[in-house]
Amino acid sequence: MFDPLLAVAQNTPKVWGGFRYPLLTGIIALAVTWFLTPLVRNLAFKYGAVDDPKRDDRRIHKEPLPRWGGIAIYLGIAIAVLAVLPFAYPNSVAYPLYLVGIIGVGAFLVIAGALDDLYQYSAKIQLLILLGAGVLIQFIAGSIGQVQIKSIGVPFAIQPEYMVFAPGLAIALTAIYIFVVTKTMDTIDGVDGLASGIAAISAGTLMIIAVYEGQPRVAIVAAAVGGAAIGFLRHNYNPAKIIMGTGGAYILGFTLACLSIVGALKTAAALSLIIPIFVFGVPIFDAIQVVIRRKMSGVPITQADKRHLHHQLLKRGLTQRQTVLVLYLAAAALCGVLIFIVLRKYA
Repeated sequence: MFDPLLAVAQNTPKVWGGFRYPLLTGIIALAVTWFLTPLVRNLAFKYGAVDDPKRDDRRIHKEPLPRWGGIAIYLGIAIAVLAVLPFAYPNSVAYPLYLVGIIGVGAFLVIAGALDDLYQYSAKIQLLILLGAGVLIQFIAGSIGQVQIKSIGVPFAIQPEYMVFAPGLAIALTAIYIFVVTKTMDTIDGVDGLASGIAAISAGTLMIIAVYEGQPRVAIVAAAVGGAAIGFLRHNYNPAKIIMGTGGAYILGFTLACLSIVGALKTAAALSLIIPIFVFGVPIFDAIQVVIRRKMSGVPITQADKRHLHHQLLKRGLTQRQTVLVLYLAAAALCGVLIFIVLRKYA
């Protein structure tokens, strides 16, 4: 019988040593984001980046809330990663091009999201921004890593088998995948603390997988994302003092999508297809059921409404805190199953 604790014990030197720098990065990201969020909150009020609950009936909060929390999240991630990597890699390349690309393109997305919070871009413009980012990141690569889905494992094959994609198809599939993950992180951000909590759970899962799979850079960045999300959650949990806005959802979704491509999707062939389903299961399921229900109702799929999972739970009488806890548990359960499956490789 498989014992996950025994699997950990058998790999203790490698595993716990591998967690040292990721945990340090996560703590720094948490502290930076926790400290900067109140400053960003004041900045958002000053420049009018405020979410007005009277704008439509989807808004749950009663008072206007500042929207630029993504700036603090991004700075927490960037500062932590840039600070720790030179110590983790003193004798080799600390900042490979693909990581520079993630940080750089992430900055662009945070700025674009901050502007969207002010000017409310159309769905088409948001589509172009996210697809453009998904294409651009693939060309920022060197000898160490690339954010691109070049192949995917064939599940349940007796021997490891991979389906290799032509270059043009690989670019398109990668951009679409990044768009889907990023946009679903944005659409699920409708209740205090929901998106930041889900992002923290997903990031923690990717960190654990990366440590076990011997991908320390991926683990370090994933830990930074998780730490920043938790640091922001301190100010975003109900009753929220600030919301992450479009920029926050963009940087969390984009970074996690890129990490899952560089890290988790390169695991065993049988797992590569199911990993995104487990890691991003709650936001992806939410997006799928919303699209289906909108199509069945004959309304455009981009039309905002109250068909999301959190709206349905609130409609059934749950409070905001109860709603996020239910969805946290769902996300944690999915990620827990995935971690269990990954640990079985080391039994």
